[in-house]
Amino acid sequence: MPEPRLTTDFWVQAYLARLRLADIPAFVTAHGDATAGAVMVKVNTLDGNAELWERALDPMAGTRRWMRIREGRDDDVEAAIARQRGFDPDLWVIEVEDRAGRHLLDEPGLSD
Repeated sequence: MPEPRLTTDFWVQAYLARLRLADIPAFVTAHGDATAGAVMVKVNTLDGNAELWERALDPMAGTRRWMRIREGRDDDVEAAIARQRGFDPDLWVIEVEDRAGRHLLDEPGLSD
């Protein structure tokens, strides 16, 4: 029997709550499909730079994990998000604002 999956909306709300508990500001900048939309996480370090993360298949491990797909100037990361949203209108985008670059995606429960 397949393992039940969380809806994207539920995962996003749980992620935002976890960030709040760690005093890391975050907000949804693009609301995708509530049931099965993909999620990108932009980490804004508030110095003009950012990172962009998405959950992708790790071919070596055969599992899905969070991978940094872009980093650099905030404008460049925003342009990458805009391009992806052009292809995928169901995409969620969460912006995390943290000078230290914390995102919690490598923590248990979020990393797997």
